[in-house]
Amino acid sequence: MASKFALVTGAGSGVGRAASLALVEEGWTVALLGRRRDALEETAGLCQGETLVLPADVTEPAQIDAAFATLAEKFGRLDLLFNNAGNNVPGTPFEELTAEQWFKVVAVNLNGVFLCAHAAFRMMAKQQPMGGRIINNGSISAHVPRPGSAPYTATKHAVTGLTKSMNLDGRRFDIAVGQIDIGNAATPMAERMAKGVPQADWTIKAEPLMKVDHVGRAVAQMAAWPLETNVLTMTIMASKMPFVGRG
Repeated sequence: MASKFALVTGAGSGVGRAASLALVEEGWTVALLGRRRDALEETAGLCQGETLVLPADVTEPAQIDAAFATLAEKFGRLDLLFNNAGNNVPGTPFEELTAEQWFKVVAVNLNGVFLCAHAAFRMMAKQQPMGGRIINNGSISAHVPRPGSAPYTATKHAVTGLTKSMNLDGRRFDIAVGQIDIGNAATPMAERMAKGVPQADWTIKAEPLMKVDHVGRAVAQMAAWPLETNVLTMTIMASKMPFVGRG
């Protein structure tokens, strides 16, 4: 097709911004979704190609429905959703967590992923030509936890289950679903890693970071495959971060 249309959630900063830039560079027309219009417009200004700014809160079903209606009107179809928007709370021992903290993380990292994926899935199943690709943002935390990370770790494990379930349900409609698991990309959310974060024994150590641009390029690589090929999971990480073996 002459034009490829993508939607990136959490596009106002970090991984979402890096992925948006990489996709535009590869010729995609990209819709930028996030809560803050000013941040989205900043991302749009950095993109050397066509974009559509869609301010919306991924936890609000009505806002997601409205955003997808606008996207359908402007683009006519959707070929890629990078389901990236995420949230966290400060590291908190499990016994000190509040219900408010738990619900805050679940609302974005799980409910928001579902709402955006569900809307994209329905659109891709009905459009002609049928099909598309959905990439969910998992995390190294989809495999192993950090101390004091119960809400984030639980939601990221849930995203893995959702990815696999969607992958099966999408086959009837040529919808390929995969997941990218990211470790220590240099984003505002991960700045604390370089200063020192708790390890498994609760000691504090600084951890290596990698450039967030590398993650954007990885998303673009996953998106570039034809729909008969799918990257089910990709792990991209700072080479020396504590994950493989015992750290």
